[in-house]
This record gives sequence, structure tokens and C-alpha cells, in this order.
Amino acid sequence: MSKVTILVTLEPTDPDAQPFRDAISADPVLCESVELHFATGDAVAKPIAQAEIAWCGNLSPTMIDKAQRLRWISFWSAGVDGKITPQLLERRFLLTTASGVHGANIGEHIMAWMLMFTREMHFHVRSQAAGEWRRSPSMSSVSELGGQTLGIVGYGRIGEGLAVRAKAFGMRVVALKRNPALRYNENVTVDHLYAPSELRQLLAESDHVCISLPLTPDTYHLFNAETLSSMKPTAYLYNVARGKIVDEQALITALQEGRIAGAGLDVFEQEPLAADSPLWKLENVIITPHTAGQTPYYFVRAAELFAENLHRYLRGETLHNLYRHERGY
Repeated sequence: MSKVTILVTLEPTDPDAQPFRDAISADPVLCESVELHFATGDAVAKPIAQAEIAWCGNLSPTMIDKAQRLRWISFWSAGVDGKITPQLLERRFLLTTASGVHGANIGEHIMAWMLMFTREMHFHVRSQAAGEWRRSPSMSSVSELGGQTLGIVGYGRIGEGLAVRAKAFGMRVVALKRNPALRYNENVTVDHLYAPSELRQLLAESDHVCISLPLTPDTYHLFNAETLSSMKPTAYLYNVARGKIVDEQALITALQEGRIAGAGLDVFEQEPLAADSPLWKLENVIITPHTAGQTPYYFVRAAELFAENLHRYLRGETLHNLYRHERGY
């Protein structure tokens, strides 16, 4: 039986290619069933003509045209906004993502923001940069996470990764989920699970609100002036999802007028964030340049997920993280 040809769009010498070799070589079934080819740039043209599966960041329209044997594209990103083209849909490819590999690192990123705001570290970092010995403006501005409520808007793998870490700090955790029946880790529990129609209730009771939703037509500017008005003036907002889920101007206004206490932002409506954006100078904002997803273990976890999906593909089973056009992710 001929082997299934897989194109991986990494250089053969790229250290990130090794986890994929390891995942295949350590598995007798996959070793016998698949063959990996690594290539980037113009060198992709030859192997993609024979490939049945591609694991990639993206593929150009020209390369898609050459891929006459291709059946499955596995994107190594968690989100696919901007990647799902009419050309891909017309070819009826199986399309999957690496959703789920970010749970640990993004969960820790959000915890870092919460700890910084709760312990006024953002204030002290600015004082240090200015060479000034300043204490927090008031004792009441310093708090503890224990007993506070975290609201997670989008309770997927990132949400579960955050929930288990927040629970370790003694926080109360509530979450919003489109499909409550779809869970990834049944051992991670929350204090209450809300439906999408109950977003305002979640916001009203949360001291910290984390956005971990996919960007779809339904979630575009979900957090607008009206939505933000449901948050406590003492609450903090964190966005690690996509910038366009938040109406950035409405957020800036809410932050400037003290309608919410602060924000930790990793994503923005336009990236890089414009140098003249008011967000840079707001003292109640902590900005990271779309780096919450960074981790040295990214491709190790992605390779494990891909290997598991390969088994499902070879058995003719439904793939994990399969893109559904009707829901937008």
C-alpha cells in the first residue's frame, strides 16, 4: 500500500520540523502509513503536486491550483480568519486548525495580567521606568485574586486552561459557551456556565473578563459601548482572541472615562497598533504585541495534535478542530 504524502511547510533544517518527525517515527502505524516532505517558498511547488495532506500556516492560490491530490489542509494556527477563501471552499477540502495548543501559555499570560493589575505592578513598572519611588495611590487599589470573579467569554481549551489556573488562586470562575455539551476536559469545572444570550449577566458579576472567542460575523464588535457598560467600573478586560471582537474606540473611551478599571490587550483591530493610538499612553492598559500564543512547546503540542488527527483521518473518522463554514470557525 502506498503511503499518504504530507507536505509540511517548514524548512527541513528548521528545529520546529523535528517534533513532526518525532511524532511520526514514534508511532508504528503512522510510520507505515505516511511520508513527510518539508519545503517552503518556491520549493513547495513540487511536493504539493503529490501531497494528500498539507500542514501549513497558509497556502497561496497558486499552490492550491497545483495541489490536485490535496484533500486535507491542517493550519498550524488556532484561528483561520482571513484564511478561508472561496477557492478553498470550492475545492471542499477538510480544513482543521491547531486550536487547543495554547491553553497553558495563554492561560498564564492572562494570569500575569490579572496579577499585575491586582498588585498594581503596572503602576510600579512605570514608576521604575521614570526613576521614581512611588507607592500605590491608595491601599484600596491593591487587592488579591482570591475571592474575585473571573468571567471567561468563550470557554474552549484556552478558557479551560485559564479556569484551572484561576481556581488555583481561589477565584470564582464563570464562563460563557455556545455549546455547553462540548467540553475538552471534564475535570475542569466552573461555578456557573452561561449561554451567549446571558453575556450581560456574566459581565455584571465579573471582576475580570477574558475574551477567548473566535472572530466570526456574530462576534465582530461584540464588545461595544453598550456591552462594556455592563461591566463593573472596578473590572478589567483582557483580549487574547482577535482585535475586531472589541470596538477599540469604545474601549478607549471606557478606559479614559473610568467606566472600567483597565485592560490587558494582546490583539488589536489593526496590527501593529498605530504609534498614535491613545492605548499606548493609558496608564490602566498593559499591551503585548500579539505574543500571548508564544511558547517553546508550540510545535511539540501541534505535532501531537496533528498525529492524533492523522490516525482519525486514516480511520475515516471526523477530525478534531474541523472548520465548519456555517459557524465561521
